[in-house]
Amino acid sequence: MIRKRLAMKFKTANGKAFTISLDGPKDGVQEQEIKNAMDLVVSKKIFLVNNSEVAATSEAKIITTDETVHDLVI
Repeated sequence: MIRKRLAMKFKTANGKAFTISLDGPKDGVQEQEIKNAMDLVVSKKIFLVNNSEVAATSEAKIITTDETVHDLVI
């Protein structure tokens, strides 16, 4: 089974990294759409991480994994 996850990394006001991960991003999601969503998170100040606001975007990546399950019944 192939799974995709969107990992969006931010910086807090005190310089710490903060990541939001979402399973199943839509196929063909564009870089600008991701950037717009991340900018919205920063501008709305909806997260507080260890008493520090999310202050800036850092990076985003889509992680694809291919998982094979073996039931071990022989």
